[in-house]
Amino acid sequence: MPKQPGGKLAGLRDIFHGSGFNELHEGGLIIVNKWEGVFSVVPTPFHPDGRLDEESLQKAVQLFLSAGVNGLTVLGVTSEVSRLTDSEKSRIINLVLAQTAGKVPVIAGTTAEGTQTCVEASKTAVQAGVSAVMVSPPRMPKLNSDAVIRHYQAISVAIELPIVVQDYPPSSGYSMEASLLARIVREVPSAKVIKLEDAPTPLKIARIREIAGDVSVSILGGLGGMYLIEELFAGANGAMTGFAIPEILIEVVTHFRNGSIEVAKELFYRHVALMRFEFQEGIGLSIRKEILRRRGVFASAVVRAPGAGMDASTLKTLDHLLDWYKKEGCPWIPD
Repeated sequence: MPKQPGGKLAGLRDIFHGSGFNELHEGGLIIVNKWEGVFSVVPTPFHPDGRLDEESLQKAVQLFLSAGVNGLTVLGVTSEVSRLTDSEKSRIINLVLAQTAGKVPVIAGTTAEGTQTCVEASKTAVQAGVSAVMVSPPRMPKLNSDAVIRHYQAISVAIELPIVVQDYPPSSGYSMEASLLARIVREVPSAKVIKLEDAPTPLKIARIREIAGDVSVSILGGLGGMYLIEELFAGANGAMTGFAIPEILIEVVTHFRNGSIEVAKELFYRHVALMRFEFQEGIGLSIRKEILRRRGVFASAVVRAPGAGMDASTLKTLDHLLDWYKKEGCPWIPD
């Protein structure tokens, strides 16, 4: 990427403005982050024989755009990124970028165990045209806070795009304390977005904001939206998750931000059972894909091996749950 006039500060200003960041202060490179709302993490659809299903992917992107999401994330955990080839990753990024055509920011997961590997993956994503990269801490024995900081600093030096810091210990194998996350946003100029998925998330959000002080940071919840209302009360800016019915999350966040707190609470409490059921460990992705299949988006609910599919009992339970929501008049539940 060519350098902008005025050095790295000017370059960062242009890039962050174009990616949803509205202000950049010269003193300390403090970037004011305006990324808020609901960002959908796009699951990767497959044909029954395991091949990438590009048509279903495009339908999913269209569904999320029509729902009114504020951005899309590809190559995340819910995208089965660890089960994708490098060529499939590139194809997915290019397809989604072509379809969104700048309507919303597209974030690409570039997590890797080695810093140099992560840097190269991030550069590739930048060259494709993404708006930001999402990175978890690297997996390594006896990982420590200083190594994590150096990892994110190396990425920040290599690319002039926002970094979304993903805090999801089941995937990374490392739990970042609130103090470390606050340190990252203070010491890494372009890391001012956190995707927080380490429960109890509301407590951690409040703690990060307390420690970070006057450093502006956007904190987006995840975990299928299960704690969304509590996260918003704690100071979250929204959510980034692969929940199959993002319309619900959008309604909750919109009403909350507009001051209609009671409406937001009612919407969340009435739908949290669906979020909880969908986010079951081990089979949550297959449930998510099955709901998208029933919404007419995915042709198949196939999860790549060794991922688990749903058994007959779980499918029947899903039927009961969706039937209840249909009877209650939920407009987004498939027939």
